[in-house]
Amino acid sequence: MPSRLSKFMIDTNSCKDFTHPWTDSCMSAQVGLGLHALQESLRIYSTVYLIALLMRRKIPSKKDILRTILGILQSTAFLSWSAYTYPVFICTLRKLLGNFNIITVSFLPSFLSSLAAIIIERPSRRTLLCLYVANIATETLFRMIVWRGYIEPIPYGNVYIFGASMATLLYFFRSEKPKSDSIFKILKFIVGPYDDPENAKRQVLYSEPSTSKNINYQMNHKTDIKRRKIHSYNLIQESLKVYQNLINWIKNCARHNSCPHPYSCLHFILGGSVKMFGIGLCTQLGLNLIFKFKKFMTKPSLLKAELFKKNNFNLALFIGGFSGIYRLASCLLRNVSNKNSRLHAIPAGLIASVSFAMFPNNTIALYVMWKSLQLLWNNGVEAGKLPEIKWFNIFFYCFCTAILFHAAIIEPQNLRGSYWKFLCTISGGRVAAMARKPLDPFGLETSRHLQEVLKKTNTTDYFPYSY
Repeated sequence: MPSRLSKFMIDTNSCKDFTHPWTDSCMSAQVGLGLHALQESLRIYSTVYLIALLMRRKIPSKKDILRTILGILQSTAFLSWSAYTYPVFICTLRKLLGNFNIITVSFLPSFLSSLAAIIIERPSRRTLLCLYVANIATETLFRMIVWRGYIEPIPYGNVYIFGASMATLLYFFRSEKPKSDSIFKILKFIVGPYDDPENAKRQVLYSEPSTSKNINYQMNHKTDIKRRKIHSYNLIQESLKVYQNLINWIKNCARHNSCPHPYSCLHFILGGSVKMFGIGLCTQLGLNLIFKFKKFMTKPSLLKAELFKKNNFNLALFIGGFSGIYRLASCLLRNVSNKNSRLHAIPAGLIASVSFAMFPNNTIALYVMWKSLQLLWNNGVEAGKLPEIKWFNIFFYCFCTAILFHAAIIEPQNLRGSYWKFLCTISGGRVAAMARKPLDPFGLETSRHLQEVLKKTNTTDYFPYSY
């Protein structure tokens, strides 16, 4: 249990005592941070936008290239302006009030700097940025509450959050309303497009396997026997024929009339789970190879051990298991109720979410939580049951960012390590070099916890520059 908040205000003679101990000039510190953030922002967003351009898998036109360049410049201006104005507001508020307090040390300056910067960013990216910072801020707030001893962590709490959120998203996925959100493309890829009513309108549903199909299957089978005699010594070709016959048998198994998918339920379940398992495994192995490429170059012997680690299968078991269990539960519910209802998405989504225990990632759980809340709110606004709050995403973004900067300065031990490293990178180490000793009177032992975070994240509070 941490110490109680002992003081609300701290007296300082100048901004140098806390904000920029490496220089006497506020202007020098602000410009220095802004210039460094400009370089890092340009590097980050150039990479992001170029990857997005390449993922379109087509030769970009002049219009696409121009739009990409303008997007890079606009996003760079947004992030670098946010970094520049942060110390500006800290120093300005100290000069106006004559001191620092628990609000003006970081929370209020960060809120104001975020507000000044978010209006520069494209409106289409504001909601995405809002969801990103809301994700990390939610985890940070939870850590702050647990650290203070108010509540205890709930075992598999992220699994419960993921299950409830996915059940909500899948319910909307199976509704007849237009689906423009990118989350529905992900769901369509994982669970299949057949539960989407819009897909059913575009395609003619397959009927149950008919007698003619079975006759064709038997004729093909006889033909395969003749070919097998001709190529009896071709092991590879024989294996392919056996595999094809097995697939044909699986496809011609039973399918309930209310199931919207083609072929049999068994083919629908196995096909989805095996496909997603393979994608999850390849993704995990690919990421491991990319992030540990330098280590493998220096010690190639480590590659074999890395490839056969048990945790390489966690993501594959999660994605493959979720897809397979959801499809199995959906088909069973259609068989029992003799109809296809979007309400089936709720129990099927909840049951399938058990697989998330194999890969309990807080980022994924919180992302789907905030995405489901966003869709619920938008649905309530469309139905006239909830008010539409103009500019809500802007103010919510500013509030969440202010929470993150408050934690980074006053209680960094409760901030996600990856976000702490991001702040150190974008500020050139200045966020760690800001003096924490003057903040100890707040009673949160800030300076001691900063040293623990620096050691844990392999960062430093040494700042060699004079601006």
